[in-house]
Amino acid sequence: MRYIISCENPHRHFIQIEYIVSIETTDTMQFQLPSWRPGRYTLQNFAKNVRAFDVYDEKGNALPFEKTSKDCWQVKTGGAKQVHVKYEYYANVLDAGSTFLDETQLYVNPVNCLLYVPGREGEKCEVEVQCPKNYQIACSLSKAGEVLTAENYHVLADSPFVSSPSLKHHIFKAENIDFHLWFQGESKPDFEKIENHFRKFIAAQLNVFGEFPFSEYHFLFQIAPFPLYHGVEHQNSTVIALGPSYDLMKEQLYNEFLGISSHEVFHAWNVKAIRPAEMQPYDYSKENYSKLGYVAEGVTTYYGDLILFRSGAVSEYEFNRNLHLLLQKYFHNYGRFNLSVGASSFDTWLDGYEKGIPHRKVSIYNEGALCALMLDLLIRKQTGNDFSMDDVLRKLYNDFGKKGIGYSEADYRKALETVAGTSFADFFANYYNGTQSYEPLLRETFAYVGLEIKDSRSKFYFENRFGFKAENKRSGALMITEVIPNSIADRAGLSEGDELVAVNGIKLLNNLKEWLKYFQEETVRLTVLRASESKEVSLTPTTERYYRTYWPAKTRDASNEQKENYKKWTGREW
Repeated sequence: MRYIISCENPHRHFIQIEYIVSIETTDTMQFQLPSWRPGRYTLQNFAKNVRAFDVYDEKGNALPFEKTSKDCWQVKTGGAKQVHVKYEYYANVLDAGSTFLDETQLYVNPVNCLLYVPGREGEKCEVEVQCPKNYQIACSLSKAGEVLTAENYHVLADSPFVSSPSLKHHIFKAENIDFHLWFQGESKPDFEKIENHFRKFIAAQLNVFGEFPFSEYHFLFQIAPFPLYHGVEHQNSTVIALGPSYDLMKEQLYNEFLGISSHEVFHAWNVKAIRPAEMQPYDYSKENYSKLGYVAEGVTTYYGDLILFRSGAVSEYEFNRNLHLLLQKYFHNYGRFNLSVGASSFDTWLDGYEKGIPHRKVSIYNEGALCALMLDLLIRKQTGNDFSMDDVLRKLYNDFGKKGIGYSEADYRKALETVAGTSFADFFANYYNGTQSYEPLLRETFAYVGLEIKDSRSKFYFENRFGFKAENKRSGALMITEVIPNSIADRAGLSEGDELVAVNGIKLLNNLKEWLKYFQEETVRLTVLRASESKEVSLTPTTERYYRTYWPAKTRDASNEQKENYKKWTGREW
C-alpha cells in the first residue's frame, strides 16, 4: 500500500492524495474512507471533504467506479495490476483531530483522509510526503527522507504528522524511553520547565503500570494565536491544540497544558493498550458501540489530574480546583437523573460531543472520573490501603493490554472485585448503569481521606434564586443556556434558547447580573424573545436555591488515620 501526499497551492487548503494498491486477480475492489476516528466516538463522515475522485490503472487508463455508500467506492479493475486512486481532501480545520493545510504547514491525521481496502488493513503502508525541501516532519512513524512507513493501516491511521519549516523540537529520555516535544505555531516554550514537569508525571504514570507500551512517544503541539483547547490520543503519540500563544507559559493555560498532556499520555495504556472488546480491532466504517467510555475517558480523566498532584507537578489548589470542576459539572447536570454514564457512553454515537437536548445525558469524562475516584477510595478503604485502582489498571494492562485482547464490562468488574476482595455488583447497577445519586457515596469516600464537600450559593443571582443560566453570545445576544426542571424559572415558562432583552422594561446591556442584584427580593419582569416573538415572564424569589457551588475541602478535625489515608492516596503530605 502506497500513498503520495502533495500540497500544491496550499492557500486553497486542498491536499492532493494518490493511493496505489497492487492487485492480483479480482474484478472489483472496494475503497473505504473512515467514518470516524478513534478518540472521538461519533460519526464524522470525512468523505464530505473529498473531491476530484478518479481511478486509473498502472498505465494511466481510467477505471470505472461507483459509490456504494457515503464513504465507500467500488472500482472495476478490468485486469489491472495496480489501482491508482487520486482525489483531493479539503483541510481547513485546525484542532487536535482534524487535518489542516496552509502556507505554514501540512498537518495530517491519516484517519481523516487516507483510504484503505477492507480486508487488507494488515498490509504494510508507505506514505511519501511531497513538501518543500526546508520542511521537517514530526511523526511517530519510521522515516526515510520524505517516506513514512507503518506496519499496517491501523498504525498508519493512528499516526498523525506535521510537516513544516518552523517546528520546534526537544527530546528527553525517561526510563530509556525517548519523549519528543514538537511545537508548531507561534510559541515560546520553556523546554527546561516543561521537561521538568513532564518527567514528574510520566514517572508517576510509569509507576502505576510498571512499564511503557512503546519505545518512544511524540507530543505534537499545535499552538494557535486564538483560544483553543483540544487533545487526541494516538498509539504512541498525541496531538494537543492550545491557545492563545501568548498565554502558553502563563499559569492558567500552562496548568491546562500539563493537565491535557498528562491525560493524553495516560491513554497510551488506557485505550490504546487496554481497549474495550468492541473496538479490538477498530472498525472505521461504522459505529463501534461500547458502554466502557467511563473507563477509557473517565478513568483517564481521574488519573490525569491525580497523577499531576501525586507527582508534585501541580499544587494542592490546582488539584482541588479540578475536583471542584468535576463536582460542579455533576451537580449542575440534571441529565444525571435520566441517563447513566454507561448509557451515555453508548450514545456518544447518537449526538456525539454536543450538548444535546436538555437534561438527557451525562459525560463519560466527568461522571466517569467521579466513579473512578469513588472506586479508588472504596478499594483503599476495603483493603486498608494495601491496594487501589492502580492495581486494577496494572491487572487490566497485564491481562488484556499487553496481550492485545479487548476487555468487557464483566472483565473490568472482575478486576475490581479481585483486587478489592468484595463485590461491586451494586456499584455497577447504581452508578455505572443506573441513575442513583452519587452524592452520598461521594461524601462517604471523601471522608475516608479527610475531605468534605463544601457548597455555597452561586455568585449569579439568576442562578441562585431563579434556577437558570445565561450567557452572552458573540452576536451580543444574552441567551438562556439552561433551566433547572421545576425551578422558579421553569414554572414561569422560561426555556433554553430564549433571548433576554429587558428587566422591568429596562433594556439589558450586558448587565443582567447588576440589574437583578438591584431588584433583588422583588418580583421582576423579564422580556424575552422566542422565535422572534416578544414575551414577558414574571419571576418571584422564594426560599428555593439552585446551582450551588461545590468545592472539596480538608476536614478541620481530621483524624491521624484520615491524614494518613490522604497521604497514601495522593502521595502528598496532609
